[in-house]
Amino acid sequence: MLQSLAGSSCVRLVEQHRSAWCFALLVLGYLLYLVFGAVVFSSVELPYEDLLRQELSKLKQRFLEEHACLSEQQLEQFLMRVLEASNYGVSVLSNASGNWNWDFTSSLFFASTVLSTTGYGHTVPLSDGGKAFCIIYSVIGIPFTLLFLTAVVQRIIVYVTRRPVLYFHIRWGFSKQVVAIIHAMVLGFITVSCFFLIPAAIFSVLEDDWNFLESFYFCFISLSTIGLGDYVPGEGYNQKFRELYKIGITCYLLMGLIAMLVVLETFCELHELKKFRKLFYVKKDKEEDQVHIMEHDQLSFSSISDQAASMKDDQKANEPFVNSQSPTSNDSSLNN
Repeated sequence: MLQSLAGSSCVRLVEQHRSAWCFALLVLGYLLYLVFGAVVFSSVELPYEDLLRQELSKLKQRFLEEHACLSEQQLEQFLMRVLEASNYGVSVLSNASGNWNWDFTSSLFFASTVLSTTGYGHTVPLSDGGKAFCIIYSVIGIPFTLLFLTAVVQRIIVYVTRRPVLYFHIRWGFSKQVVAIIHAMVLGFITVSCFFLIPAAIFSVLEDDWNFLESFYFCFISLSTIGLGDYVPGEGYNQKFRELYKIGITCYLLMGLIAMLVVLETFCELHELKKFRKLFYVKKDKEEDQVHIMEHDQLSFSSISDQAASMKDDQKANEPFVNSQSPTSNDSSLNN
C-alpha cells in the first residue's frame, strides 16, 4: 500500500513539473551534444594538426639551413608580420597582389556578410574609422536586416506554404497535418537542390581548388550563417569577371538566406513540432486564471442584478399612486 501511494505521488509530482523535467533533459542533452562534438572534432582533426605542425617545423629548419645568413628570430618576425597582414585579408604573394579587398564589389560583399551575420573574417577593417563605422553600421543594419527578412519571409510563406496546404486540404479533402508534412519535405528538397547541390556543382567548376564536397561545405557554412571563412569564392588570382562574380555571390547569399528562413518557418508551423516545442516551455496557469475571472465575473454580475432588482423595488415603493396590495386582494375587494 505504501509503495503504491509512493508511486502515485511520484507520478503526480512528475506530471505537475513535467515542463521542468523536460527542460532539464533538454539542457543535459545539449551539453552532451557539445561534448560529443568536441570529442569527434578532437579525434578527427588533432592528427592532421600534428602532421601539419611537423611539416612546417621541417620546412622552417630546411629554410634556415639553406639561408645561413638569416637568423631564426628575423625569420619569425617576418612570418609574424605576414600572418598579421593575412588575417586582415592582405597577402604578400605576387599572384594575389592584383586583388583588392576594398573595391566596390568586395565592399558590397563584405557589407552583406556583416548584415547577415555570416562574417567570413577573410576581410576586416584596417583603420580605426572603418572599425568605428562597422560598429555603428552593424548596430543599425542587423536589426534592419532582421526586420527586412521577417517581412519578406512572412509574405513569401503565405503563397509558398499556407495557401498550397489549405488548397489541398479544402479542395481534395486531405488531412491538413499530412499535407503540411509532405509539403515541408518537398519544399526542403527543392531548397536543398536549388541552393546547395546546384550551386555546389557550379562553385566546383568556377573555383579551381574546390571539389564538390568543399563547395557544398561552403554553401552550408554560408547559408547557415556560420561563416568560418576558410573557403571564400572569388579570391583566386586568375578569377575571371571577379566583380560580376562577387555581385552574383552576394545575391546568392541573400536569396539563399531567405529560402532557408522560409523552410525553417514551414517546419516550425508543423503541428507535431509545435507540440514537441511546448514540452520545454513554461506553462501558463491560464485555466486557473480563467476560472478565477469567471467566478469574479459571476459574482459581480449576480451582485449587479441583485442591486438592480432592489433598486427597482425601491423605485416602485416610492412611486405615487402605486398600490402595495396584491392582485388577489384587489379582486376580492371588487367582488365585495
